[in-house]
Amino acid sequence: MQTATHLDREHCVRAVQSKDARFDGWFFTAVLTTRIYCRPSCPVVPPKPENMTFYPSAAACQQAGFRACKRCRPDTSPGSPEWNQRADLVARAMRLIADGVVDRDGVPGLAARLGYSTRQVERQLLAELGAGPLALARAQRAQTARLLIETTSLPMAEIAFAAGFSSIRTFNDTVREVFALTPSELRARAPRSGAGTPGALSLRLPFRAPLNPSNLFGHLAATAVPGVEEWCDGAYRRTLRLPYGHGIVSLAPRPDHIACRLTLSDLRDLTVAISRCRRLLDLDADPVAVDDRLRADPLLAPLVDRAPGRRVPRTVDEAEFAVRAVLGQQVSTAAARTHAARLVRAHGKPLDDPEGGLTHLFPSPEALAETDPEHLAMPRTRRTTFTTLVRQLAEGTLHLGVESDWPEARARLLSLPGFGPWTVDVIAMRALGDPDAFLPTDLGIRRAAGELGLPATPAALTARAEAWRPWRAYAVQYLWATDGHPINFLPV
Repeated sequence: MQTATHLDREHCVRAVQSKDARFDGWFFTAVLTTRIYCRPSCPVVPPKPENMTFYPSAAACQQAGFRACKRCRPDTSPGSPEWNQRADLVARAMRLIADGVVDRDGVPGLAARLGYSTRQVERQLLAELGAGPLALARAQRAQTARLLIETTSLPMAEIAFAAGFSSIRTFNDTVREVFALTPSELRARAPRSGAGTPGALSLRLPFRAPLNPSNLFGHLAATAVPGVEEWCDGAYRRTLRLPYGHGIVSLAPRPDHIACRLTLSDLRDLTVAISRCRRLLDLDADPVAVDDRLRADPLLAPLVDRAPGRRVPRTVDEAEFAVRAVLGQQVSTAAARTHAARLVRAHGKPLDDPEGGLTHLFPSPEALAETDPEHLAMPRTRRTTFTTLVRQLAEGTLHLGVESDWPEARARLLSLPGFGPWTVDVIAMRALGDPDAFLPTDLGIRRAAGELGLPATPAALTARAEAWRPWRAYAVQYLWATDGHPINFLPV
């Protein structure tokens, strides 16, 4: 699969005719006779090849005058893996659009975050995706509106503004144009579900199969910071700091989706919350491409075949993860959790949890920058590392958001006192989302490599791992699993 998948017509036609769900989100099929667009795996009888045309995004389909299929609901397909495996301008822009930046700050705000002119951003998005930032954001608003219409009993006016529309008229026109149904008709068609937690939104997060939940949820549960995160009744729960307020999310693995329950203080944060949860669980990955590359190494192949579909556990807050990475330097997982819990109790913002287990938001860099370093229970050198990091994050001189330029962020982190390659690569893998981040000095990785017959020295292991590019972060997950570490297994 390549960036311009939609340009390979023969490839796309074969995927549609075989209803191959692996390509959902990579491209969209627009049918010239019906003016409907679908995902490749749509269950209806495929149209004749001469009636198919292909687009790289739902927004491009909508802009060309096609409406979403009511059977396969292409607006709910997994996102393209491209936006989380690349660090170029288009990928960074797509991550920011998913994070709601255009709705909050407009196209000028998007361009400013990227460090380019609005014209440059619009030109590159149009060239690759067939739609500009406004059209892409509009498609996302339509999807959010549909979700709220179908899963809540909120009045349509509240849904319109929660989804990011500037007026009720624009909301009505967009929903009718994209889905060929009015908002009321959409609600009438939605299946009725049983009563859930009051004030909570329940939804399904799709992913590309296979997905192995053990490393994902096992890691998150084993490293959970008390008060901020917990594993409860088969679900990972945590608090969220969001642009308009805060939230609590519950995520539970299911055979064909992730069950997600969100409680938000402001519904305008719904799109952002969903985007961050998908990123946390690496749900837009292409596991087939990853596993095929790693399986080519005969020593890794048995690990991949035994438990395919491992993802890289990421984060909902890049600054939070960087702080926790420093707290975890040269200490056990339990000790790192203890240090983080102390910071949370002392400096985190309290909140109410209807289910009782969560108590705080993780403290912001601004709050941590005001702490007295002498009260931190850590060696003096690590105190310096901690205070330097939070000060630069608070001042904005260090950026670790979804828009980050990965090489630049790595260089900035390496320039900080106490930041070596291991800490930088952990942050690159979990916070920046670099799928090729690698940890050749990690003791668990070296021990696992030795057991498999791989080179165990950092230099030799790095040389061997060249063949695993650009998926070395996923190789790390497979290698860690051989070590029998509890972070790789779901809690009982």
